[in-house]
Amino acid sequence: MLVQTSRFGQIQSSQEEVVIFPQGLIGFESSRHWLIVPDPDNSDVAWLQSLTQTQVALPLVSPRKFAPDYKVCVAQRQLTPLQIRSTDRIYVLTVVSKSGKTLTVNLRSPIVVNLTKRLACQVIATDTLPLAMPISLTRPSGLRMAA
Repeated sequence: MLVQTSRFGQIQSSQEEVVIFPQGLIGFESSRHWLIVPDPDNSDVAWLQSLTQTQVALPLVSPRKFAPDYKVCVAQRQLTPLQIRSTDRIYVLTVVSKSGKTLTVNLRSPIVVNLTKRLACQVIATDTLPLAMPISLTRPSGLRMAA
């Protein structure tokens, strides 16, 4: 399938690459189908590209890149939509935001991806983690975010 995006132009992908968020994302509840697109300029960053709102692409990073001891505690019911089995490949990613000239990650509401089943959900941690932890990317020029 060919996907037209505002950030990356046309992207060729297959239906098997689509990640489904059964409950949507916070602020994007109606967008359920997404692609994870590697950033061509920064290997630490991937983009969550909406298939229904082609102007929406959210930068993602591994929280452990910036908080090596990061652990997130969530209620088991939040993970139910992911249909997790012990052999599934599970990833935890955080959304990068821009506050003035500072890049931050939201450690309290990470995205959990069951890559094996192509299912994902945004969860809310039961412990107190920062909503906006400042980070520094090695090549910030590759992260083009609207002000």
